[in-house]
Formats: sequence, structure tokens, C-alpha cells
Amino acid sequence: MSRKYFGTDGIRGLANKIITPELALKVGQAAGLVFRNGDYRHRVVIGKDTRLSGYMIENALVAGFTSVGVDVMVLGPMPTPAVAMLTRSMRADLGVMISASHNPFEDNGIKLFGPQGFKLSDEIERQIEVLIDSDMSAKLAKPASFGRARRVDDVRARYVEFAKHTLPRSMSFEGMRVVIDCANGAGYKVAPEALWELGAEVFSLGVEPDGMNINRDVGSTAPDALSRKVRELRADIGIALDGDADRVLIVDEHGHLVDGDQLMAVVAEDWNADGRLSQPGIVATVMSNLGLERYLQSIGLSLARTPVGDRYVLEHMREHGYNIGGEQSGHMILSDYSTTGDGLITAMQILAVVKRRSRPVSEVCHAFDPLPQILKNVRFKGGKPLDAANVSKAIQSAKEKLGNSGRLVIRPSGTEPVIRVMAEGDDRALVEQVVNDVCEAVAAAA
Repeated sequence: MSRKYFGTDGIRGLANKIITPELALKVGQAAGLVFRNGDYRHRVVIGKDTRLSGYMIENALVAGFTSVGVDVMVLGPMPTPAVAMLTRSMRADLGVMISASHNPFEDNGIKLFGPQGFKLSDEIERQIEVLIDSDMSAKLAKPASFGRARRVDDVRARYVEFAKHTLPRSMSFEGMRVVIDCANGAGYKVAPEALWELGAEVFSLGVEPDGMNINRDVGSTAPDALSRKVRELRADIGIALDGDADRVLIVDEHGHLVDGDQLMAVVAEDWNADGRLSQPGIVATVMSNLGLERYLQSIGLSLARTPVGDRYVLEHMREHGYNIGGEQSGHMILSDYSTTGDGLITAMQILAVVKRRSRPVSEVCHAFDPLPQILKNVRFKGGKPLDAANVSKAIQSAKEKLGNSGRLVIRPSGTEPVIRVMAEGDDRALVEQVVNDVCEAVAAAA
């Protein structure tokens, strides 16, 4: 059964067109009803990033939750992983993050977390969707049972202290020059503050949100400004968060970008040496570079692959007992500390490795040479082009040409009529050829 509102990461879309006050009100009512369990006073925490539409959506959600008798604790601008952590810490029945992550400011979204800080299962999301499209008037609270709402003022300090406690008390970043780019988003206060409290000399970018500049030419999706600033200041490292601070990319001292695959390799090797890995391997998606897989094998670790999406990575981690997982894009889940991706905590782990090894970031964060990897998108108007005979033949031929020296990944986009064709291997010319051959076959069938 397909879902009407929820995608792979909550509900997301253009503010006031897809994400309307009416929808937010119904989401609050429906989620509040689904998570009611007994006669005690239920509570929900609501955080948001810095988008202008966040005020509108926040108030509509508050109205929805209080109308079904749920108390609301409003957190203000906070990173997504902070909302997940505070849901657990504050003994809430539900957590809500208002954000469209790395999307432009015109979009917004609603992410929901259960009482343990994990994103909701498909089944619970389906229950919420059924209620959204139903008449909930008979289920609303009686006047004496309305929920109350209040703003919580000390959440920033709570999260900063939580993040610092993920490192040994003896760890200090004294002597390190760090540039942090907060994307004018949810981490614009907590991230620089935490790094400064740990002793780093901190220079900040993307910390002047105006409601409309989130992710605009800053952050993990636009790291050029960070690279320039690192070179200008001769900093040791640059850190780029996205709009809701659940992902991170690193820039080395030369201004060169380090992606999530290299970061996973660094943390996996470090934790393996310390005996901190709960399983002899990590979890990543089908998009992670084959170079990462080969590197992990060289140090005795495995790489389990999942479909694209951090929720699938986390599901595999929980099911099989892994404590490191992530995506090439910079989502990294360290389940010893967090129930979702946490850009700040990931960055702090990398800084700790750099500090202990007393080597430049360009050396520490270059664990392997990535294989040539090419990704192309092919749009189609309708139908199922992957079912066409010529496409199946092209895919089979491509796999045979790559053999054991490469990989081919074909997947439809979950949000638009696009087929994504990715190949990688030791021979760049061969990789380009097989991608082009498959793309031409898909285009002919589209």
C-alpha cells in the first residue's frame, strides 16, 4: 500500500502548497491520537530549523496536538538529532522536527520520532495517514482536557552538554583552528558553541539566518564558501552542516572536500582499533563507493549495503547490531550516541581522531582512493522503462563488462520520474561507456 503523505523522511514539500497549516493541524491531531496510550498527560516536543514557514507550521502543530489533549514543549530552532535526543531525555511520547533538511527555504517538512527517538515505522505512518483523511471531530479533547503548550528555554545547553559527553573528558581541541558552516540552519548556535567549549578556535559561517537564506550558497550542499574560508584562514579543518544539522561533510586544510564514505572509514578504523565496534563492519547504502568496501575488507571489516535513505541504514543497524552506518552524502549514524544522523557529533569524532593522531586532516581523512563513479539521471514520462526488453539487455551487458571489477546500480527516484544509473569501477572509460549505454536504452524506452 503506497503512502499519500509520508516519503522516505517524513512529509516534505512546498510550504503553503503541500505543507499547509491545515495539513500540519491534522498531522498534530492524528499523531497525537495514535500515540495516546492511557489516561496520563501525554507530551510532545517540537523543534524546527530556521525557515520562515516554520512559525506557521509550528503554531498549526501546537493547535493540533493540544486539541487532542497532548501537552506541547516548544524547543525553537534545534538540530534534528537534538529533537530526537530531547524526545528521549524529556520522556515525551513523540518528537516533531519541522524541517526540509538541505532543501531551499521555500520547502518545509514534518519529521516524527517515537518515544525512543527513532523515526516512525511504515505501519505507524500509515495509521497516521488514515486518521489525517478521516473525520477526527469525535476524537477531539473535551474542554477540560485540552493540552497545554510552553516554550523550553534551556534545550540548547542540554544538547551541547550531551554532545560533549560523547567524547572522553580528557579530549580537548585546544590549538585547532576550525571553520564551521552551519548553513544558516538549525545548528547555527549549538555547533559553534560546542566546539568552542571543547577548546577549538572557532570561525563561523552560515550563522546569520533570516528565514530565507537556509542552505543558500552555504552548508554541506554548497561547500565552496567553506573551502575558500579554510584556505583564507589557514584553518586545520572545515565542517559543513546541512539545514537541520543531521549530516556533515569535511573540508581538509587544503580546502578539498571529504565525503561521507571517507568519514565512515575513519571512524570505523578508529573504533575497530579501540574495540568499540559492536559488529566487525558498518552499514552503508548502495551508493557508497566500492573503494570504501575494499578498504574495509583490507582491515578485516565488512560493508553491508541497503537502499538509499538513512532510515534503511538505521533499520539494518538495529536488526543486525551494528553501531556505525551512514551515507556518502554525509548522514552518519553512531548509534552508541544517537538514534538518527548527527552532523555535530560525527564532526567531533573526526576532530578527536585528528587530534589523537597529530596529523593533517588531508592524511587522516584520506583512508582510500575512491574508484571512478559516474551517476546520470534519465527522465521518463510514464510507464515502467526498466521493464523494457532493451533496457534489461543493456543492464545485463553492462554488468558483464564490469565483471568483478565494478558495480552497476539502477534505481528509480522516490520523488520524481527519474531513473538513476550509477556505475563504478577501476577503468573510468569503461564505467562511462556502460552508464551511457544503459542511459540510452532507458531513454529509448521512456
